Order: sequence, then structure tokens, then C-alpha cells
Amino acid sequence: MKTTESRTAVLITAWTVIISIGLFTVVAQEIFHFRVSEDLQYYVAMGIPLVGLLLTFAWKAIRPLRPFFGLFLVLEAAHWLVLARLDQLPVFQSWLRNPSFNVYMLAEQSLKLIITLAIIAFLFVIHKKRQAFFLARGDTAAPMEAIPWLGIRKGTRWNKFGPIAGVCITLGLLVFLVLGGRPSAAMFVKVLPFVPAILLAATLNAFYEEVTFKASFLSVLENVVGRQQALLLMAAFFGFLHFYGVPYGVLGVLMAGILGWLLGRSMLETRGLWWAWFIHFLQDVAVFVFLAVGSVTPGG
Repeated sequence: MKTTESRTAVLITAWTVIISIGLFTVVAQEIFHFRVSEDLQYYVAMGIPLVGLLLTFAWKAIRPLRPFFGLFLVLEAAHWLVLARLDQLPVFQSWLRNPSFNVYMLAEQSLKLIITLAIIAFLFVIHKKRQAFFLARGDTAAPMEAIPWLGIRKGTRWNKFGPIAGVCITLGLLVFLVLGGRPSAAMFVKVLPFVPAILLAATLNAFYEEVTFKASFLSVLENVVGRQQALLLMAAFFGFLHFYGVPYGVLGVLMAGILGWLLGRSMLETRGLWWAWFIHFLQDVAVFVFLAVGSVTPGG
């Protein structure tokens, strides 16, 4: 009975934190029409897990969540220090405001890499081994659990499903991008000099998102709330982060959440980062091609 009550307390607390942080800005701006500053977002995102961490010293039932609260604090503090303070330094501002995709995009990715390294350092402290937080290739041919709504049967191998999923998801994204942007063939030709920067940016951004927002949360939640709840909590938070993304709103949250759930499953079932990174990398190549297209003006 005590174990059941403790598990319930842990689940309720974890979901409360995820929903509170994930929806704070959305509720404030969309429902109450209160403009939330960047600093306020970070303060709330750090304040909620800090309260949770302090609560673990008084409430024994939720003590297993200490690494979860610690991860949130490191994550938000690193984002605040890097993306709200470090990026304001003149040297970074000169790069970030440079009109060339080769300059501003790689400057942005270098800042994100600093955040990723901070997360990896924290995970090494609590886990000791990189395999414990999926910083490994993993078994790329591992069998999958069944996913009926995707037509995936139990035992399907990730080395069969992974490439197909990567190509199909990326093609779907390309259709959305083409219909939305309607770029000309001439603009794509002008993007060719940016291909090395596009590939490097896609490599770094996929690594940043998969480690920072997926592998990290799964590693501190899997043994505490179980695999399925860890997946749902991670996917929910990842989805909430995309409310102001493309596509906008609830659709963006659902799409990002479902994709996050699928890529998280690849980590748990292969015990590695490869397929999550690879599928994300392919999508980012498409996205960064279009960002580079946007940096080129016709006749320029």
C-alpha cells in the first residue's frame, strides 16, 4: 500500500511540474493575455523545480524525483545563462546578427552545444556511465514493441523501421515546407554554398534536442515512474515546447509530442541515441535548407 501511494505521489508531482512549466507561458498569454518576458519564463521554469527539490526533504514519498528536479534546474539555468545572457555579449551579437546563414546559424548552434555539454556533465554526475543516459549508439537492430496504430508488429527491427520512418517523416515535412514557402528552383541553387553549414547545423541541433530534451528526461524518470510514464512525461514536455513553433498551437504540440514519443521509444528499445538522432537529423536538414533559402534574396 505504501509503495502504491508513493508511486502515485511521484506520478502526480512529476505531471504537475511538467504541465505547470510547459503551459505557464501559453496560459498567461493565450488566456489571460499577459505578455510573459523571456526572463520571467526562465524564473518560473527554475522556481517550480526548485520548490519541488526542497519539498523532497520534507516529503519522503517524492525523494526519487530529486534527479528529475535537478535536471530541470540545470536545464533552465543553462538556457538562461547561455540564451539570455551569454548571447548578449558583443562577440555573439555580431555573429547572430550576421545576415549570412553560415555565420548566424553556426553561432546559434554553438550556444546550444554549450547547453548540451552542461546537461551531459550533470548526467555524468548522477549516472556515472554515459550508457545510462543513452549517450551511445545502442543496438540499432533491436526489436520493437508493437505499435498497432502505426502498423508495427512486435519484433520488427529498428534497422528496418528507422530508415523508413526517417524518410517518410522528412518527406511529410518537406511537403509542408514547400506548400508553405513555395520557393523557386533558382533559390535552391543559390543555397548550394551553404550545404556544409546546413549539414553541420542539422548534426548539432539534432544532438542538442535529443540529448537535452529526451535522453536526459528518460534517464531520470524511467526507473522512477516506469518506461511508459517516462515516455509520456517527456513527450508532453517536448510537445509543450512547440506551441509557438511551426505549425503553431495545439497541432504543433501534438505533432512534436507524438514524434518525441516515437524517438524516445527508439532510445529505450535500442538503449542508444542513434535512431533518434538520425531521424531528427534528416528532418533538420530539410528545415535548415529552407532557413538558408530564406537567407537568400532573389537577384541578390
